[in-house]
Order: sequence, then C-alpha cells, then structure tokens
Amino acid sequence: MIIPNHLNKGDVIGVVAPSDPIIGDSIEEIKRAKEIVEQDGFKVKFSKNLFSNTTQYSATAKEKAEDINEMFADKEIKMIWCAKGGNNSNSVFEYLDYELIKNNPKIICGYSDITSLTNIITEKTGLVTFSSTNFKTIATDETDYSYKQALKRFVEKSLELGKEESGYKTIKEGVSEGQLIGGNLNLTRGLVAGKYKLDFTNKILFLEELGFESEPAFVSNFLYYMKQNEVFDKIKGLWIGNYQHESNIALEEIILDVIGDEYKFPIVKSNNFGHIETKTVIPIGTKARIDTSKEEKVELIEDCVK
Repeated sequence: MIIPNHLNKGDVIGVVAPSDPIIGDSIEEIKRAKEIVEQDGFKVKFSKNLFSNTTQYSATAKEKAEDINEMFADKEIKMIWCAKGGNNSNSVFEYLDYELIKNNPKIICGYSDITSLTNIITEKTGLVTFSSTNFKTIATDETDYSYKQALKRFVEKSLELGKEESGYKTIKEGVSEGQLIGGNLNLTRGLVAGKYKLDFTNKILFLEELGFESEPAFVSNFLYYMKQNEVFDKIKGLWIGNYQHESNIALEEIILDVIGDEYKFPIVKSNNFGHIETKTVIPIGTKARIDTSKEEKVELIEDCVK
C-alpha cells in the first residue's frame, strides 16, 4: 500500500465536490467550514468546479474528475477533502487519472457517497484513503468531535478509532486481521461486480447505512446481493457502524438474518462511524485487527499516514 504524508499546520487543503452540487445553504456552509479550518492554521483552496451545477443535479462527471485530478497534480495541495455526499460520485471513475494519483499520493477523505470514490482509488492505485467527516459537516455538526478526530488522524498520526464514543459490542466472537475496506452499505454493494469492483479477499469489511433512505428490506436486498456474489466467502471480519430506522430494527439483526451460521468470521458493532456526529476516521487499505475479547474490539495495526 502507498501511505500518504501527514498534514502539517500551514499546509493547503483542497476541497472538491465529487457528489451532490454545492448549492443553496451549502455554499455558505462550505465557506464557514473554510473559515474554521483556516482559523486552525491551515490554508484552503477550492477546486475550479466546486460550485458547478452544470447538469442541474451536479457538476458533470468530467468536471468533477478534472478537479480531483488537478488537486492530486497540484504540488501545493497536501490533502483533498470532499465537500459533501450525495448519489453519484461513481460517475468520475472512468475519468480519473489513476497513474497520476498513484504518483502524487496525498490524503483524500469523506464519507457516505464519497466512500465509493475512496474505495476505488485505493483499489486502483494502492493509496490508503479515508472514511471521515465531509468538509461541509465541519460547519454543520453540532460539535467539533468528527473534525477533531480528523485532525488527530491526519496531523497527529493517531491510530485511535474514536475511543471515547466507540461503544463496541460483540455480535459474533473471534479474532482476525485484514485490510479495511467498505463504508456506506449501498455504495459498497455497487462495487461488488463489474468493471469497477473491489477485491474483498481477506479484508475486514466495515459497513454503515442511512436509515432515512434505506428501510430494512433495502438493507436485506443489499446484503443478499453481496452474499450471492460471494463477498462473505472472502472477508475475514465484519465491523458494523450506525443504522437508525424508525422500525428500530438494527443493522446487526438484518446481517445475522442474511448470513446465518454459514460464516465463521468475527462480527462487531460500534457507534463511532456512519451518518452520526461521532465519526472516527477509518483508513481504507490499512491493516486492522478484530479481537472480540478486548474492550476496544477493533484496532489499527499499521500506520495510515507517515
């Protein structure tokens, strides 16, 4: 794997919008996030097409990919922070310059729809990428918890996984090690097959889902699709994050219904990632260890920034 350099005070952070458009209230929220980050001693550079809405549902795929490629090529930029989530960051896949990205490694992060982009970059280049809070949420979260988690990971090189809010519980006992892969369940499901697919072999899969958009039957659909395409035959462990639906049916209940007793890998649940305010930063491509006998049941066992 290629490990990106850590972030220093005074470094320039590039902001891109690979998913939904930055329009309406989001414009001021992005500008407010910029002020917060700059007050902390960093510089912020907006990509050329950050506020584009060419198609009326987002910038074009080529505009988005151009911004990402330019940010990786720009020697001044030390980190790329994705502005917000949405629905179609996968549109950029065929227009990304993976060789350019591989030769100019740097931190790139975001969550929700952004995990589609970050997982593919890791798959195609070997660069460690990150599931973290989005740039906009620095301004819109009620607390600075997720933002501070990002600074701990990227500046201080911490390997903690949101210890204060972790709330781990064991769903299925065991011990395993593997590279981390995954993020949003719906998006990960979309990367199981086809030209742009992930290799799940010997990985620890982490999954969360937004209950507001995905009722339990949808979640079951996504998981059965993954099962039918042998994802659960390949992975070494499963780490479940946040899922809140009005039915109060838990994500782990749906997972156990889908996989039953067919698989022996450990499964753990935690409260430190997903569509919640208490988001830790999870590196994609870094080795982790699940040990259900420990209080902190998931730990990073190798550096993710240098």
